[in-house]
Amino acid sequence: MHSRAEEIKSALISQARARGFDAVGVTRPEAVPTAKARLEQFIADGAHGDMIWMATTAERRGSPLTLWPDVRSVIMLGMNYGPDEDPLKILDARSHAAISVYAKGDDYHELIKSRLKEIARWLVANAGGDVKVFVDTAAVMEKPLAAKAGLGWQGKHTNVVSRDFGSWLFLGAIFTTLDLPIDDAVADSCGSCRACLDACPTAAFPAPYRLDARRCISYLTIEHKGPIPREFRPLMGNRIYGCDDCLAVCPWNKFAEQGREAKLAARDVLRAPTLSELSRLDDAQFRTLFAKTSIKRTGRDRFIRNVLNAIGNSGDVALAPEAERLLDDASPLVRGAAVWALSRLLPKEQFSSLAARANEDDPSVKDEWAQALV
Repeated sequence: MHSRAEEIKSALISQARARGFDAVGVTRPEAVPTAKARLEQFIADGAHGDMIWMATTAERRGSPLTLWPDVRSVIMLGMNYGPDEDPLKILDARSHAAISVYAKGDDYHELIKSRLKEIARWLVANAGGDVKVFVDTAAVMEKPLAAKAGLGWQGKHTNVVSRDFGSWLFLGAIFTTLDLPIDDAVADSCGSCRACLDACPTAAFPAPYRLDARRCISYLTIEHKGPIPREFRPLMGNRIYGCDDCLAVCPWNKFAEQGREAKLAARDVLRAPTLSELSRLDDAQFRTLFAKTSIKRTGRDRFIRNVLNAIGNSGDVALAPEAERLLDDASPLVRGAAVWALSRLLPKEQFSSLAARANEDDPSVKDEWAQALV
């Protein structure tokens, strides 16, 4: 005979599936005792780079009980966002932009949070207790909790791998004061495979299960605020927002299905936009094109920095005028990136002639000219 808690959990799973979630599991808040130490080591190594918020929230992030002492059960939910095409195919089209699968549709934060709130309201109305919902932006260690809740395991690329959905799961959490039956953790099934580690263009994995964000293209194109370090620029190809390489090569993706949530599906305009059209976006056009996407939060200047990096890697001299036009951009970040792009596309004499005419006051852009002329 089912207990009341089991009935609630079963009904909860039905509610979650009706709202687009593909995986649901429950664990205890104290289920990941090693998470705090691992996070502290990651920060002590400086591997979080510019992501200062990781250090400032580390204490709260270490355990759900620190965030909310009353929590008794952590409900982890996963939404499949499997792509409908090979995300690595675009990397060969060097005059076009490669945008990470997750960013081509609506911003998953907003979509998932609203769905989580619906489920949480249902839970309170039908079972009582208090609840809190979290998606990515809060100080919650979603990935180790999802692994403990049976959604998958943390692969060598540090992301969750599911037997059913491969590497393509968005995660959300509902904390509740209710005592719900917990699920068994899933065994790590990476074995001796190192496909994800070997696929990384910038060698961002110092060891299996360890990521150095400072070398990660997703970090460099999204979180990093300044000029992209010169050593990484040529390795980034046409990736202008995020990187799917380590996710896409995972052999477990052979079981993955296309995501069923229409709002997360790729917008046609973002499947393979040309670098030339993206380079012409001003702030208003950028905001319009990327409305309701997660790309909007990087801001136009960082985004154009990324586009110019890709232009420099394109080998397409026809794109040089786009970069030259941006030498007059209001943003020093953009101007500096334009200098580097031109240094890669133009013959040395032509580039030197441009440099001689440059009237640049910003020290960082002056440095780009100097470095490019060496």
